[in-house]
Amino acid sequence: MTTVTLKSTAPAVTARRGPRGLLWATLRLHRSALWFWVMLVAVAAGVLLWAYGPGADAAWAEYRSRGCLDGRPNLGCDMGGRAADRYQSAEALAGGLIQIVPFLTAAWAGAALIGRELENGTARLAWTQSVSPARWLAAKLAVPAALLAAGMLVLTLLHRLLFTADPALRVTVGMADWHQSPAYEANGTLATAYALLGLAVGALAGMLQRRALPALGTAVLGLGALMIALSDVRPYLWPVRTLTGKQYPEWTGMVVDDGALTSKGARVADPICVDDARCLAEHDIVGYYRDFHPASHFWPLQLTETAVVLTLAALAVLLSFRLLNRRVARAV
Repeated sequence: MTTVTLKSTAPAVTARRGPRGLLWATLRLHRSALWFWVMLVAVAAGVLLWAYGPGADAAWAEYRSRGCLDGRPNLGCDMGGRAADRYQSAEALAGGLIQIVPFLTAAWAGAALIGRELENGTARLAWTQSVSPARWLAAKLAVPAALLAAGMLVLTLLHRLLFTADPALRVTVGMADWHQSPAYEANGTLATAYALLGLAVGALAGMLQRRALPALGTAVLGLGALMIALSDVRPYLWPVRTLTGKQYPEWTGMVVDDGALTSKGARVADPICVDDARCLAEHDIVGYYRDFHPASHFWPLQLTETAVVLTLAALAVLLSFRLLNRRVARAV
């Protein structure tokens, strides 16, 4: 009698594993923030593309239909119609979304990226899983920094495309000049630089507070104070151009200072004599001056401020690593 031994021929089941590592762990943990960022970029990009194409065409068609482009006097041309209002609103919406990104980034980085993980202990758990604290913080900052830079680059290019496509239409509908916010930040490298500064300030606030809500408030307030200070010093980051004359000289650009000139060449406050010869003689006024930045100073100002902003961001990151090292050293 023969005994037949049957061997199981069922295939072995191999567990499927997804991508691993700090990169994928960070993306999985903060996937809600990632989708929000993708949505924000998509909305802002869509608005800019609409304004560049159908929005601009509709605004010009409206002005033509009202006879505003044939040289005939028309008081109605001083007021924008619905199409012009929509065009202007689209540009303002996109610029506002770009301008708010640094604050959203600072709040998220302080509260969710760093503060919450230090508060609930998940950061310390990660440090025990063959991940050094320095690698943990580096991954936390590198992943969102790359995504922020990529998204802001797209929005900056689209905003600049809209801004430079039709200068005549911008003048017609009364849009912001090159040196006014948010157009100034959105048309160059500053939009990306400030977004990265928001990330760095948020991370530093998270390391300082080690709790989500306090870190959120500290990050937003700190970033706001820095941005106000930088906007105040912006006109002085590059040498100004000066015009003088018997009357105030005409100019186009960012005005830094103006006033009156005495016979000795001294700059004084304008006594507002207008054409009163006696008043001018009493104050020894012989002319006027105006310091300003022309449009050709856009990139020198932009790149200089970008260098300052990125330096501040680097200092904030360096302080975050120093605080992390001190925290780990005390825990040992």
